[in-house]
Amino acid sequence: MLQAGVVGNPLEGVFFITMSDKEKVLFIDDEKHIRIANRQTLELGGFDVQCFSNAEQILPILSLDWPGVVVCDIRMPGMDGLTLLQKARTIDRDLPVILITGHGDISMAVNAIRDGAYDFIEKPFAPDSLLKTVRRAMDKRNLTLENRSLRTELEAHSVPGPRIIGRTSAMQRLRATIAQIGDTNVDVLLLGETGTGKELVARSMHEHSIRRDHNFVAVNCGAVPENLIESELFGHEAGAFTGASERRIGKFEHASRGTLFLDEIESMPLAVQIKLLRVLQERELERIGSNKLIDLDIRVIAATKLDLKELAGQGKFREDLYYRLNVVAIEIPPLRDRREDIPLLFHHFLLVAIARYQREAPVPGHDTVQALLGYDWPGNVRELRNMAERYVLLGDSCGYNLEHLMHGSDGDAAITLPEQVECFEKSLIQQALAAYNGNIKETMDSLGLPRKTLYDKMRKFGLDKADYK
Repeated sequence: MLQAGVVGNPLEGVFFITMSDKEKVLFIDDEKHIRIANRQTLELGGFDVQCFSNAEQILPILSLDWPGVVVCDIRMPGMDGLTLLQKARTIDRDLPVILITGHGDISMAVNAIRDGAYDFIEKPFAPDSLLKTVRRAMDKRNLTLENRSLRTELEAHSVPGPRIIGRTSAMQRLRATIAQIGDTNVDVLLLGETGTGKELVARSMHEHSIRRDHNFVAVNCGAVPENLIESELFGHEAGAFTGASERRIGKFEHASRGTLFLDEIESMPLAVQIKLLRVLQERELERIGSNKLIDLDIRVIAATKLDLKELAGQGKFREDLYYRLNVVAIEIPPLRDRREDIPLLFHHFLLVAIARYQREAPVPGHDTVQALLGYDWPGNVRELRNMAERYVLLGDSCGYNLEHLMHGSDGDAAITLPEQVECFEKSLIQQALAAYNGNIKETMDSLGLPRKTLYDKMRKFGLDKADYK
C-alpha cells in the first residue's frame, strides 16, 4: 500500500510513493490475552504491530507523518479510548483511530465517530472483521499522507506568477535556466511538442525578469491570417491600406519594455520573417504606412514544435532568422520523458479543477496513479490537465475509472457524448440532493425540474434520497 514519502523507485526514477512491506498499527488494550491474540491476527495480515497496555504510552509515537492506524479499547484504567481520541486529533486530526467497544459502549462509540473516530468494532469480533476495518483505515491513512506530500510539493512552488511544477532533473534545470537568464535581455527560443507548456515557460521567464511590471503579449503566429499578421505585429497608420480607418498599435509596440511571445513561429510567412529579422536586429520598427522609426525596448521569446534548422534547410524558414532566434534555446521535455512529475501535476490540476467547478473529487488511489504512469500522454501536460478536469466532472460517481476516461488502454471506444451528458446530469442531481439533505422539493426547485422528472431521473441513475439525509 502507499506510504508517505516521495522518492524514485527502481523503474528509472519513475515517481511513486514508497511501498512499505509492513504498515504500522498501534494496538492498545489493558488485557494481555486480547493484545496477544490480536497482535497475531494483525501480523498475519501483514501489519507491523506494537501493543500497549495503556494509551499514554503511544502519544510520543504519533505525529503528522506517522504512517499507521491506532486501535484502542474504550474502557481502560488511566487514559481511556475516548480521551486518547481527543489527544490524537490534536496531533493529527486525520489520524484513523478505531475504537473497540463492549455492548454497552455502542452509543458512546457512535458519538465518538461524530467526534472524529474512524470506526468502532464491537466485542466479541472475528479476526476478519478487525483486519477489514484496519485495512480500510490504512488505505485512508496512506491516501491522506500521499495527498499531503503532493500538497507540500505544490506549496513549494507557490511563488507569484506561473509555476513550473516538477521535481525531475530536466525541470530543475529548466527553473535554474530561467533564474539565470531572467534579468537579461537575451531573446529565447523554446522547443517542445504541442501541449508541453511553452507559453507557461515564457510567462514564467517574464515574471522572473526585470520586465515583470510591463506587458506580456502572446501571439500565436499560426492563428493569425497571413494577410493580417504584419499589421498585427507591427501596426499600421490610418489609411495605410483599404479598411485601415485608424492607427493601430501592433503587438511589438504594445509589448515595449515587456515581453513578446511568438508561438508557432514556424507558421510565420517568409515575407514577414524578413521584417521580423530586421526588428530583432535593430530593435526598431516602422508601422505599415509610416516612415517613422519607433525604438523598441523588448524581449522576444519564440516557440516552435518543429525543427527550425531542418525547415531552414528545406527553404521553409529563413536560416538567418533561425540563428538570430537561437541565441538561447530551451528544450521542454515531453511528459512521457518526465513521468516522475505526472502524479504531482495531476494533483495540481485536480485542485484547480475542483476550485473552478466547485466540485469534489476522489483522492487518486494506487490504481489511478498506476494508470497515469502507464500512459504515454501524446498531448503532454495539456492532455493531463484535461484529464484532471474530466476526472473531477465525470469520475467515479459515473462509474468510470481512469482507463475509461483515457478511452481505454485496451482499445475500448471513447465515452460518447450522451454518456458524458448522463454522467454530468447524474453528478448535478447528486450534488443537489447532498446540498439539501435529500429534500426532494428543495432539490427540484434548485434544478428547475418537475417532481416527476426528478423522480424519473433518480430512478434511472439509481439514486435514493435516503442516502443523502
